[in-house]
Amino acid sequence: MRARFVTCDVFTNRLFGGNPLAIFPDASGIPETALLPIAREFNLSETVFVYPAEQPEHTRRLRIFTPAAEIPFAGHPTIGAAHALATLGHVRVRGAETQLVFEEGVGPVPVLVRATNGTPTFAQLTAAQAPEIGPPTPGRSVLADMLSLEAADILGGMVAPQGVSCGLPFLIVPLRDRDAVRRAKVRVDHWESSLKSYWAPQILVFSRDPELEGSDLRVRVFVPGLSVPEDPATGSAATALGAYLAARDTQADATLRWVAEQGIEMGRPSILEIIVEKTGGEIGAVRVGGETVMVSAGEIETGT
Repeated sequence: MRARFVTCDVFTNRLFGGNPLAIFPDASGIPETALLPIAREFNLSETVFVYPAEQPEHTRRLRIFTPAAEIPFAGHPTIGAAHALATLGHVRVRGAETQLVFEEGVGPVPVLVRATNGTPTFAQLTAAQAPEIGPPTPGRSVLADMLSLEAADILGGMVAPQGVSCGLPFLIVPLRDRDAVRRAKVRVDHWESSLKSYWAPQILVFSRDPELEGSDLRVRVFVPGLSVPEDPATGSAATALGAYLAARDTQADATLRWVAEQGIEMGRPSILEIIVEKTGGEIGAVRVGGETVMVSAGEIETGT
């Protein structure tokens, strides 16, 4: 049996930037046993399989795989799937803004698709889960050793590293400048001994020292536990980062916005827009969005 797929680059407006994604717009006929092997065949950070929704009020059901495992939520597959399904006509674009709801492992994920003259141009997800804070992290010297950095490169105090999840846990590690972000390199043996069993084994490092005009943050994401040494654009990590930043913002009532640049060290520049709503000092909606470019289409044998 053959199954049709498309690929796209997510969180970019140019070909061969952003984070590449494989999408199966109708995965109903693909055997369960073929899902992970197909994801390994593409060997992208994620591959997404699309199914009819289980609830009539929802748009589709998504199953997301890294080359190592199925995961309950990821940002760039959610954004990319929304853009691709709208572009291909699998979901109907209704005017300038269309609301979709995807069923994922974390629950229903709302997605807003913006279009110009019927052509999708931007998609934005709202995290399905409220921010969750993890247990105390390993010490700065341990993290610095794991990241091939000096302890002084990692900020402390009110902006110390913290595990945060809006559906998928990430260890947020603030660094002093863009050069420290550039120098970060995971030492896998140290990661295995110090972070592999931690609540948030995935790592996001960032600084408030961006390179590109219009950006606020420079970001890198490392996911060694899911066979993704480095990810060029990570929506799930961006939701966790937004929650981390919003918790440290002194405004009680505000719509907070940051633009994060990621993937530059990998030669795949990506732009992620992060928006967090705060009311009475409490974090409400956490949103992440960006552009997507369609790249290719084809068929793959499923082994049956």
